[in-house]
Amino acid sequence: MPEGGYYTLKKTDDLCEDACGPASTVGLSMSRLRCILRGIDVKALLLLFVGVPLFIFGIYLHGQKVTYFLRPLWESPPKPFNIIPHYYHENVSMENLCELHGWRIRESPRRVFDAVLFSNEVDMLAIRWNELRPYVSEFILLESNSTFTGKLKPLFFAQNREKFKFVESRLTYGVVGGRFVKGENPFVEESYQRVALDQLIRIAGITEDDLLIMSDVDEIPSGHTIDLLRWCDGIPDKLHLQLRNYLYSFEFYLDDKSWRASVHIYKPGKTRYAHFRQTDDLLVDSGWHCSFCFRYLREFAFKMKAYSHVDRVRFSYYLKPSRIQEVICQGSDLFDMLPEEYTFQEIVAKLGPIPSSYSAVNLPVYLLQNVDKYKYLLPGNCRRGVAKCFICSTRFFSHNIPLGMH
Repeated sequence: MPEGGYYTLKKTDDLCEDACGPASTVGLSMSRLRCILRGIDVKALLLLFVGVPLFIFGIYLHGQKVTYFLRPLWESPPKPFNIIPHYYHENVSMENLCELHGWRIRESPRRVFDAVLFSNEVDMLAIRWNELRPYVSEFILLESNSTFTGKLKPLFFAQNREKFKFVESRLTYGVVGGRFVKGENPFVEESYQRVALDQLIRIAGITEDDLLIMSDVDEIPSGHTIDLLRWCDGIPDKLHLQLRNYLYSFEFYLDDKSWRASVHIYKPGKTRYAHFRQTDDLLVDSGWHCSFCFRYLREFAFKMKAYSHVDRVRFSYYLKPSRIQEVICQGSDLFDMLPEEYTFQEIVAKLGPIPSSYSAVNLPVYLLQNVDKYKYLLPGNCRRGVAKCFICSTRFFSHNIPLGMH
């Protein structure tokens, strides 16, 4: 024990003792700072000031992906459909086809009304109407001077109406003015336009027992499917159509899970135009859904900003033509999203780009009859053109366009 009787077990640090300890009366400021820092964990500081900001930035960039990947934990899959097998061959009589489905043939076919909301899908509309024109009694088209997101847009169909002379005698065309409510949920404007389309359908003269096709322009029922439904009695009053799901062109086949297209036996006062699930019955292999199947890069950007899921455009660079072109040729997602599935197995199975399909079998007949015109929709033709500004060169329309038939 040291002389004087004083003893301590406390460990000392020469540096801190010199700079901060009781024996030191004068110390350099740098020495004091070094003394203070000796008590701080540098790794903790790096985690706090570097790791945490990087984590927050990562969530900002990829949070949507995390949410979609974890979807099976917070959302259950919808009720399964009642699957109706679909029988067809061009050499089988209509009477036999009706019997194969458990239905019976009619003495005469029902009238068919095809009703669509139109934005800017001119080529898809031409393919659709040429596929259906032998079977449709009346084509009904409504367009607005407003996108679903409340942006002013030209009346694209009106500008291209000359291309559709082949249905002019059977066309009910209507225009409805947008409401242009700032900051409103896009689905509200979409619903408003669908209600207006419901009114236009009645103006077109539909009556009880007629068939009404409800689907978007790019959801194309096959002609033989509509022919079957108009000739057979005993079909469900409401029937969803399972369509083959394509992205960007008929090169990138995604799956067979497109079901929103539907056919209804019209009931006055009961049938309402809608684009959601309305029944459990689903007729398989009934046509094609070609989503974002545009000729020009500007058309992709226009739809990305115009349709109800505009919230998916999280960054402005998503709209760059060079990026859009790269995404199209890769078969990747325009919005950098994960697959919208309800099981981890299905999510993992669909990760990454869509594989190219080189089959052009069983596609819309008008497409294959006009290969030179629509070559960009066929396998091996992912490059898109850069059109002149198709919005800038058009005249602007009044915001207050009443629903009208033209």
